[in-house]
Amino acid sequence: MNIALIAAVVLVLTGLGYVLGRRGAHSSVSGEVRVLHSLPSYHGLYLALWVGLPGLALLIVWPIVAGELIPAMVATTLPVELRAQAPYLVDILLSDIRNLAHGGIVGREVDAVIQRAADYHASLERLSRIWLAVAVVAIGAASFLWRRHRIAPELRARNAVERAARVLLVACSTIAVFITLGIVLSLIFEAVRFFGLVPLGDFLFGLTWSPQTAIRTDQVGSSGAFGAVPLVAGTLLITTIAMLIAAPVGLTSAIYMSEYASPSLRRIAKPLMEVLAGIPTVVYGFFAALTIAPFLRDTGSIVGLNVASESALAAGLVMGIMIIPFVSSLSDDVMNAVPQSLRDGALALGATRSETIIQVVIPAALPGIVGAVLLAVSRAIGETMIVVMAAGLAANLTANPFAAVTTMTVQMVTLLVGDQEFDSAKTLAAFALGLLLLTITLGLNILALKIVQRYREKYD
Repeated sequence: MNIALIAAVVLVLTGLGYVLGRRGAHSSVSGEVRVLHSLPSYHGLYLALWVGLPGLALLIVWPIVAGELIPAMVATTLPVELRAQAPYLVDILLSDIRNLAHGGIVGREVDAVIQRAADYHASLERLSRIWLAVAVVAIGAASFLWRRHRIAPELRARNAVERAARVLLVACSTIAVFITLGIVLSLIFEAVRFFGLVPLGDFLFGLTWSPQTAIRTDQVGSSGAFGAVPLVAGTLLITTIAMLIAAPVGLTSAIYMSEYASPSLRRIAKPLMEVLAGIPTVVYGFFAALTIAPFLRDTGSIVGLNVASESALAAGLVMGIMIIPFVSSLSDDVMNAVPQSLRDGALALGATRSETIIQVVIPAALPGIVGAVLLAVSRAIGETMIVVMAAGLAANLTANPFAAVTTMTVQMVTLLVGDQEFDSAKTLAAFALGLLLLTITLGLNILALKIVQRYREKYD
């Protein structure tokens, strides 16, 4: 019995609790629903929560406990010489045993000892799942029998359900906050380790990026220069090109869709435009590398321009096409949310349709439009695949859109590819870049908030 089947059992018990709770509420008042303090559906939800939540809690906690307990039990059956190894070697051995128990491939010769340990591991997992299923059913049944007699006309089921919903919402919000805090702290912790190896000034103001640190003193080509300025410049250059395409096209298309297009045309055109958002970025990367980049190179050679085969312009153009739907769709939704009475009032005062759009609709929708543009900027800054395939990996400090450049996200991926040790400046540089990228994005958000507060217009 696998976890998915046990989860299905929990769902069935929860649904059964809802049906029986609702039916019990009806029968307790002989069908006179108005006598009940809460609607029968709340009684059903009340009983379903008491039946389903304990099982759900077990499904979350049990695998965590079993994941720690089963390897410990398997380790006790190993010979003394295997258990006496270094802790990391014992962990690797237990990982191989777990892989072998799951039918996977192991990187060592499988002898009789390891095979017996794998068989024992598999038997413990089967026993664990059986006991989990029994515990889920037993606790669900016990909760049902314990709370079934509480179903009565005076039961404040609605209050209990709403209180549970409020607790769930608070828990989800708390989890989101802690996840964000964990991300920031993990970046800060590893970045501090990096800045213990590389001075902060060299990272922020250095003009050379060459993260290949030397292993030997006589090694050539491993200077270990960690200047982030070329990466920031490349990121901003490609993002600027992309936004010069996406922002005007997206905003003007949103204005047309919201203010000029007929309902029939809008129903057809808007979904077609949003198809662009669903295309995988690797497809855009192929389009940029195989179509746009060669076209720009050949066109540049005709007019006497030296355009690299991998250029910031090719990556920026394709990235701008990719993020048009983000600007267009969100701006269109925001402008549609502006009350029609504002448009009618402006037209009644003699304003033309274009004047109404510029002086009334856009100022009223400005916070949403800025939010859409910011989302597009964040999407452009975080893009990796298009940059790898169309702009290259060269960390050049240049403002020339025809040259090959790279971005912070591309270098972060490159630094963490392969088997890397987490005590070298090369690997830790990825976390420093992540922290810098987070700071830049936060600064853009603060700047956008200031702009919105300065220029937005509020309407009652």
